[in-house]
Amino acid sequence: MPAVITATDLPGVERVATGKVRDVYSVDGHLLIVATDRISAFDCILPQGIPGKGRVLTQMSLFWFDFLSSLVPNHMITANVDDFPPLLLPFKDQLEGRSMLVKRCRMEPVECVARGYVSGSGWKDYKRTEAICGIPLPSGLRESDRLPEPIFTPATKAETGHDENISFEAAAQAVGETTAALLRDLTLRIYGAAALHAEMQGIILADTKFEFGWHQGQLLLGDEVLTPDSSRYWPRDSYAPGGPQKSFDKQFVRDYLETLDWNKQPPAPPLPEDVIARTAEKYHEAYARITGKAL
Repeated sequence: MPAVITATDLPGVERVATGKVRDVYSVDGHLLIVATDRISAFDCILPQGIPGKGRVLTQMSLFWFDFLSSLVPNHMITANVDDFPPLLLPFKDQLEGRSMLVKRCRMEPVECVARGYVSGSGWKDYKRTEAICGIPLPSGLRESDRLPEPIFTPATKAETGHDENISFEAAAQAVGETTAALLRDLTLRIYGAAALHAEMQGIILADTKFEFGWHQGQLLLGDEVLTPDSSRYWPRDSYAPGGPQKSFDKQFVRDYLETLDWNKQPPAPPLPEDVIARTAEKYHEAYARITGKAL
């Protein structure tokens, strides 16, 4: 099994950002996005990585970029390390399978969230207001119920902590009415196509978030796309509305941490080997089910 990579080190290459999972570098006017095996929960990065997680995130994004290419252009240049600029070739062992060279875009300052089911922060909103992001919904919905139709629920991008749900009107104030409508329509169109594909693989795509940016006057789909980190995937055969669902992500990590006497502030506690192994299995299973091939 390849080594777990929780940090990248590319001497001589300009690092422009370090996120919870991704390290981002500037290369020849483009961006190099490297998905590490880091995992976070409750906004804290855990001390150990999840084997293969960064590869799953990258390869799953590549699958979806290709699958959605007829609906929306994206920021991909290449994920083949041999085609990267020469200064990156010495770092092939860190980059292989987990990195993408992409166009540098002017990103829109809103997260574009599509929801087909009532879950997560949407469920909290609904319990309080019978609406999500100001969109009125029928009374009596249970947690994890399917919505009458998918909805666009934008959020602010938070540098730290949680993103905050906002109304369409607030998104329009941030990016302009025309752009907000374009983002909404694209988000719902992409979600519809992806949810249908997932359904055919026995998986429910409950909700997901996209990021879009402008490059040379063209709006592109960017960042990660429809990964277990940016989406709520549920196995269809165990779906039972009325509470939380089993999911293809870091559920085992969150469930374990909830059993501890931990205040959810850094430093995060170490994870047992069995929690790491089961989480890795879920990420790999999500990839295999969605793409139809093992990683």
